[in-house]
Amino acid sequence: MKKLYHLSTCSTCKKIIADTGIKEKGFVLQDIKTEKITAEQLDEMAKLAGSYEALFSRRSQQFRPMGLHEQTLTEKDYRRLILQEYTFLKRPVAIDGKKIFIGAEVKNV
Repeated sequence: MKKLYHLSTCSTCKKIIADTGIKEKGFVLQDIKTEKITAEQLDEMAKLAGSYEALFSRRSQQFRPMGLHEQTLTEKDYRRLILQEYTFLKRPVAIDGKKIFIGAEVKNV
């Protein structure tokens, strides 16, 4: 399976999609704002990534207002929060077979 979880309004995601030609490489694109991530999809990502925490974005605008920076979060918390609020998923997330690439760091792109 080749899939890219992204946010269509994110300029970084747009740039990565354009620069890599990911659409032409057979990847299915899923805009996480309009097509929510399912529990099964998130569980698959976590299995490939090794944890839900690896998929969690502390840069989300919801992180501080919810007081999460003052809490000790568990894997269960990370999973629940990502499913509850799409901005908690570090993006983009690309899955190419058994490989996963999380975030916009140069090494992943």
